[in-house]
Amino acid sequence: MGGATIRTTAGRKATPAPIADTDAERAPGLTLMDRLRTPRRPRLWFEIVLIAVSYWTYSLIRNAVPEQRPEALRNASWIWEWEHRFGMAFERGVNHAFDSVSWLIVGMNYYYATLHFIVTLSVLVWLYHWHPGRYAATRLALFATTGVALLGYYFFPLAPPRLMSGGHFIDTVVVHNTWGSMASGNLADMSNQYAAMPSMHIGWSLWCGLTIATLARPVWVKALGLLYPSATLLVIVATANHFWMDAVGGVVCLSFGFVLSCAWYGSLPYRLPKQVAVICTA
Repeated sequence: MGGATIRTTAGRKATPAPIADTDAERAPGLTLMDRLRTPRRPRLWFEIVLIAVSYWTYSLIRNAVPEQRPEALRNASWIWEWEHRFGMAFERGVNHAFDSVSWLIVGMNYYYATLHFIVTLSVLVWLYHWHPGRYAATRLALFATTGVALLGYYFFPLAPPRLMSGGHFIDTVVVHNTWGSMASGNLADMSNQYAAMPSMHIGWSLWCGLTIATLARPVWVKALGLLYPSATLLVIVATANHFWMDAVGGVVCLSFGFVLSCAWYGSLPYRLPKQVAVICTA
């Protein structure tokens, strides 16, 4: 049988590796599904276009969801009531405590507005360059997480705490006159303000944190990876942009993303080979 093999430096045939580049498409004995499920060396131009188009589509759909203000406010009141029943309605106290330290809350406003994108894109670039064999599977987990979040925005419109009627929360961007969110101040009309559940700040930051903590080598970098989603949770609560329950929704979406990636590639993304093997035909 003329199967696909890997040539070693000694010229002997070795057992095929599970990760292959585009030569695998021409290898005999592979079905169409095998080829689709085989991670290939990512192409830079394709990844740039894919990420740009995907985020544009996500933003378009998210912002096209009807801003159902009455229902969103009712859902916010419902969550706030149940958090009180369980003795876990701590968001307002955190919001007021951090707002009293001007330099800190202003920094959190900028954190909320920028790191969400900067860190996620940086981790994608790092994966692309240093872990090409794991890139596609890890990227699929992120994209599936983001995609399923749209269902939450559509079926469960939710006002953030800062927009609750009688909630006595502080909109820290408005109060401190900082550019910190497209859902506050002069930029409010550019974003759906009632798409708070689930929190993709948590979904994306936890994806980044798990990826860094699992794949990075220096211990201090792993520690920063674990710290990042924790700090993000504190920021989204302190700025009154989310309830802590929105963070739970983000975790659920991320779990779905990893389950889908595992089902497609047959393994956790982080357990796939780091590099892409070179396949040739016998």
